[in-house]
Amino acid sequence: MAKKDAKAKTVPAIKKQSGSVAAEPTANAISFFQELGNSVKISFNSYISETKDNQKLRLIDAFLVFLVCLGILQFVFCLLVGNFPFNAFLGGFIATVAQFVLTVSLRLQSLDANKTVFKGITPERALGDYIFASLALHFVVLHFIN
Repeated sequence: MAKKDAKAKTVPAIKKQSGSVAAEPTANAISFFQELGNSVKISFNSYISETKDNQKLRLIDAFLVFLVCLGILQFVFCLLVGNFPFNAFLGGFIATVAQFVLTVSLRLQSLDANKTVFKGITPERALGDYIFASLALHFVVLHFIN
C-alpha cells in the first residue's frame, strides 16, 4: 500500500518559460502605446489642417479644453480637500459642465457644415443665445450657492 501512495503523489514538474511570458505583455503594452500615440498625432494633425482657416473654432475649442481641465481640477480638489460646503462644489461643477454643453452648442451652430441644419439661425443670433443662456445659467448657480 505504501508503494501505491508513493506513485500517486508524484506529480510531473512544470517547466518554467524564462522571460517569454513576461515579455509578451510588455511588448503588447509598448505596441498599444505606440499605436495610441500615432492615433493622437494623426487626429491632432487632421484637426489642425481642418481648422487652420477658422480661428473662431480654435478659440471655442481652447475654451472647451479649459472647461474640461477646470472640471477635473474641481473634482480632484473635492477628493483631496473635501467637500464641506457641498453646495459650492456642486454649483461650481454643474456650472462647468453646463457651460461646456452650451459652448458645444455654440460650436455646432458655428460650423459651416451645419448651415443646413440651423437654417434660420445667423451667427449673431447664435452668439446672442449663447450669452443669454450663459447669464441665465450663472444666475441660477449663484442663487443655488446662497
